[in-house]
Amino acid sequence: MNPLTKVRLINELNEREADLGVNESVSWHSEYKGSAWVFVGGFPYELTEGDIICVFSQYGEIVNINLVRDKKTGKSKGFCFVCYEDQRSTVLAVDNFNGIKIKGRTIRVDHVKDYRPPKDSDDIDDMTKRLREEGCGPKACSSSQSEEDEQYSVPVKKLKKDKKEKKKKKKEKKKKKKKEEKERGSRTLHSSSSPPPPPPPPLHPPAVRVKEERQEVTYDKYNQRDTPGGQREREAERHWKEMDRDRDEERRTNRESETDREGDRKRERDSYKKTEGDRDRKDRETNRETDRDRRRETDRDRKDREADRDRKRETDRDRKDRETDRDRRRETDRDRKDRETNRETDRDRRRETDRHQ
Repeated sequence: MNPLTKVRLINELNEREADLGVNESVSWHSEYKGSAWVFVGGFPYELTEGDIICVFSQYGEIVNINLVRDKKTGKSKGFCFVCYEDQRSTVLAVDNFNGIKIKGRTIRVDHVKDYRPPKDSDDIDDMTKRLREEGCGPKACSSSQSEEDEQYSVPVKKLKKDKKEKKKKKKEKKKKKKKEEKERGSRTLHSSSSPPPPPPPPLHPPAVRVKEERQEVTYDKYNQRDTPGGQREREAERHWKEMDRDRDEERRTNRESETDREGDRKRERDSYKKTEGDRDRKDRETNRETDRDRRRETDRDRKDREADRDRKRETDRDRKDRETDRDRRRETDRDRKDRETNRETDRDRRRETDRHQ
């Protein structure tokens, strides 16, 4: 496929996803989540690794680059492979750099799923070997360099995010302290509310005197059953008992009605399932019958075609036989004519010979 058509197809795919608002998890970029390499092709031959890094480092830190060169001349072949530190930078590079022009040439940028580094050979110099092994990304500074940087470093204001995170941590610590205090208080309460251990039983229990209460006469009037107050209380008790019975009966009836409803629902479900099963069975039977009819029709068509072919063959044979008969008749006619002509020529010769004599 032409590289320009590939560029156009990638751009159309990106525009379609942007119009539809496709999610990142469903996008075509998600197929290349495991690779941080990008293919770049079609750029001018004069560009070097540094030029490509300057252009493509706009959307992320570049860790490694492999500019393909000719083994004999060492000139660039116009394509390379770039590796980003963050895989998400590859999506930005493909979406934004694909189809742009560098020095009048349109470049193609696409994902690389399984990148295989080139094999080292004797023709490669030390710089390219070191670049392939270590990459071109920024390296970690040593301890001495870090100390020097700290001496000459300028104090920078902390970001708001760091402040918010610190506030959240403080709040979480306060909540933990409060919970611990509550747990300690509850433990102390439980320990105080728990009854103390019983004292040891005495060896000789002391004698206890029980004081008898004196019965008063005023309490006897409440125990009389024939009083009107007692009758009212009994009627109220009966009324409440009847109410409790009615409630129990209503609950029983409600439970029975609910059980009946559940039974009806189960029956309806079973009947619906049976009807669906019957429909499925009927549909299967109809499909089988239709398949059988189709097979019969196909067999009939095949037989009719074979019969037509046999008829055509017979007609072709008859036609060929007729043609052979015609050829034979023509040959016989030619032979007869030739014989007649020969006879006539013989007669003429005889006549001439007779005249000369």
